[in-house]
Amino acid sequence: MTKRSPFRYFKTSPEVIRLAVMMYIRFPLSLRNVEDLLHERGIDICHETVRF
Repeated sequence: MTKRSPFRYFKTSPEVIRLAVMMYIRFPLSLRNVEDLLHERGIDICHETVRF
């Protein structure tokens, strides 16, 4: 029985998604704030990706 990746429907890499979710949960940030922080670091991700 193979495990399916929970990231299989996303175009963004799992590492970026994990970083965004960690920032959202660890710090009192909105989804758009997380998007802005990642954009400043050169990672172009939509806040909808973090929400899903």
